[in-house]
Amino acid sequence: MDDAAAAPRGERPAGVPGRGAGKGPDAEEPRTARPAARIEDALAEPVVAAVQDIGGYGGLVYLRSRDRRSLVLCVVAGVPRSLLRTWWRVPVGGALPMSEAYRRNESLWLPDERATMLRFPQFTAALPYAFGSAFHPVHVDGEPVGVLSVLRSAAGEPPAERVVRAALHDAGRDMEERLTEFARRMPGREGADAVAYGIDYDDQPVSVKLPAPSLGAVSVGMIEWDLDSDRWSGDDDALSLLGVAREEFGGTTAEVEGRVSPDDLYELRAGRREAADTGQIRGRHFRVLDEAGDDGRIRYRPVELWGHVVQAEGAARLLVGALVDAVGGVTAAEAAERLPDGVFSLDQDGRVVYANRRCQELLGYDLEHMLGHYPWEVLTWLRDPAYEDRYRAAMLSQEPVSYLVQDPDGVWLGFVLYPGVHGLTGRVFRTSAPAGAEPGRFLTPAGGNATAPEPVATARAGALYHVVQMASVLTEAVTVRDVCLAVAEQLLPAFGAQEIALYTIRDNRMHLLWESGYPEHFLDGFEGVPLNANLPGVHALTTRLPLFFESPEALVNAYPQLLLDPMSAWAFLPLIASGHPVGSCILGWSTPHRFTPEERTALTALGGLTAQAMERARLYDAESAVARGLQEGLLPHRLPAIDGLLTTGRYLPGTQGMAIGGDWYDVIRTGRGVALVIGDVEGHSVGAAAVMGQLRSAVHAFAASGRPPQEVITHTNRLLAELETDVFATCCYMELDPVTGRVLAVRAGHPPPLLRHPDGHTESLDLPGGVLLGVQPEAVYPVTELTLAPGSVLALYTDGLVEVPGGDIETGIEVVRRCLARSRADSVEELADRLVRTARRTEDRPDDVALLLTAYDRRPGP
Repeated sequence: MDDAAAAPRGERPAGVPGRGAGKGPDAEEPRTARPAARIEDALAEPVVAAVQDIGGYGGLVYLRSRDRRSLVLCVVAGVPRSLLRTWWRVPVGGALPMSEAYRRNESLWLPDERATMLRFPQFTAALPYAFGSAFHPVHVDGEPVGVLSVLRSAAGEPPAERVVRAALHDAGRDMEERLTEFARRMPGREGADAVAYGIDYDDQPVSVKLPAPSLGAVSVGMIEWDLDSDRWSGDDDALSLLGVAREEFGGTTAEVEGRVSPDDLYELRAGRREAADTGQIRGRHFRVLDEAGDDGRIRYRPVELWGHVVQAEGAARLLVGALVDAVGGVTAAEAAERLPDGVFSLDQDGRVVYANRRCQELLGYDLEHMLGHYPWEVLTWLRDPAYEDRYRAAMLSQEPVSYLVQDPDGVWLGFVLYPGVHGLTGRVFRTSAPAGAEPGRFLTPAGGNATAPEPVATARAGALYHVVQMASVLTEAVTVRDVCLAVAEQLLPAFGAQEIALYTIRDNRMHLLWESGYPEHFLDGFEGVPLNANLPGVHALTTRLPLFFESPEALVNAYPQLLLDPMSAWAFLPLIASGHPVGSCILGWSTPHRFTPEERTALTALGGLTAQAMERARLYDAESAVARGLQEGLLPHRLPAIDGLLTTGRYLPGTQGMAIGGDWYDVIRTGRGVALVIGDVEGHSVGAAAVMGQLRSAVHAFAASGRPPQEVITHTNRLLAELETDVFATCCYMELDPVTGRVLAVRAGHPPPLLRHPDGHTESLDLPGGVLLGVQPEAVYPVTELTLAPGSVLALYTDGLVEVPGGDIETGIEVVRRCLARSRADSVEELADRLVRTARRTEDRPDDVALLLTAYDRRPGP
């Protein structure tokens, strides 16, 4: 592969063995799938395996949404969910690597940020960090249902292409097997043929931890210490920690003391007094004699003693407890406490799990207040998104990151972050500020002289990169609903808000377009308020200035009469497009929120982007409504009822343009039976629709007059050539006698029909055809005769049903053919819906779709 290479699905490079290949002692055992109770159970093990095989630090699995418009993050391994919040749901048609891998049904390998920038600049702008990534479509029953992604550090030499392709291939195959079994076990789908139909996801992602390196087992031995007689007894683990054999141990305290370092005897004896006085021992720490080293020198092993006193009536006082090997945890914590710098640890999600005393002193907070929180949530002076961005950079690049921070007292602190797949260790120290230093500036590389840091580069913008991401997403939004959904999905997670309301102006009043997070009916009282209402959302629009309230008190002071919702901070953003007021955007936070200058700037800019997109979408919706009305007027409102036949039609507009095109279908009574017609005029415009209307009328007139199929198509071809419209058309015309099942078919550059026989066998009819209509006025179109058996189903369609950008039409035809063969729908209506859903599995379908489905039900009686 090159920097951004693509590999077709199912292809394994030569010379790369699969999992479990080989017979040697190191050959890996095949990974077998256990039945999955939940969909994430079917994905967890394969994604972890892919991460390990490629040498990555994180893995993601996206599955398609129920409406097939989005890819939804289902499983996350090795990466905090919170870092990817804005990527939990991405559009299938987006300019994103996971979307392209799904649409194009092929693998992608982006070894570093340079390759990603060249191929997906919008994605890089939203995640401006140095990491490599690989993407592979996930299939079920031959149909793409999602995408597997593996993330790896861009530092060092990337793995070989064949290693990446082999790992993706194996993980994809493993997922397919597990998902297939999962789908077949779904309630109501046992044994169903089209198992892929049930694979979709619309929930929150599930986190899966990568295997942690073994740190060695902690030895714990159980002991009993008779405080009255000073007798000891212990299990084998306890005696092993003391370094004595059971047959040599007499059970006296003197023997135990003989194993303890002379420097620590006081701790053991003080522990006995503590137990006698308080009834318990809480972690008395001392060292015991360990085996001598190879050089004969004596060495000691740290242990801890815990226990409580048990005393039955009239019986001796007995300390029952545990002797714990203290090598590792406690010893490491003590070592951290002795360091002159602050040391802290964050879990995989970025929450504080440890901070030594020096760290607590430097930050001005004790561990109890920080434990379980994000640092930037507890420390108000770290709430600038730029500092959170440093954490994000470290975790996504898996490289150390260092920077400067100035605390509220003006003291400069240096931070160094050391990331890992299971969390992050940080170091904080006091430093003098170099000339021109600014908070958030980078220090020298973490591996350099961190005790004398120098700023070397300006920090990346924190909140402002959300502006770039929003701009990218809004370019994909077409309708007003698309814009509202995109704004809600981007703004809420990006800024940690919990509610959003979007209002637009109509007839000088404010009307709600979209809301999320509000109590039911709370916004009813604000519907249709005039532009002179004393409300913050109205004032933000009329003054064209954003309003920010960081607490309920601030909002009440400004608007005493306002009914407050349960939120504690608000932003009211005016939506202004090209100087024209469009509406207002209201965001709410559940806790008091400090709006940094950068955040205010970003939100104001996002309001402008939203307004521009909203105005464009409103114009599109208006034009689209006109176009749909014209299109619906040109298509048949209902198909005639024909004895012996069941027919239905479907028309779906393309996903680009004004949703108007030249696809049409018709069912026409003729003197010899019934004509089944489908056609497609090139282009997507009012002109194409007008030509379509003329051709449909001409075909209808020629067919109804009793002309044979060849003459109908020949006359229609000449008519289109004489119109001098500079457009061409395709058509498939099939005249069927319902009594005999005899069919006369003519094809003019149109995709071949599909025929399902009564036994389920389905084929693409290879009908000889002529050139497109309108190309050669004197063209000749051959006629093909065939006979339908009762129970047959005939499918005529336009190329929009089987074409995918970047794919070949034969593959699309095969997908529809298989769906038609396997579907056992109860009606032609249900079958038509299923064919359309299967073929249009992505939203990136720029062409229109027309489908005419005919079931030859029976021969009518005399």
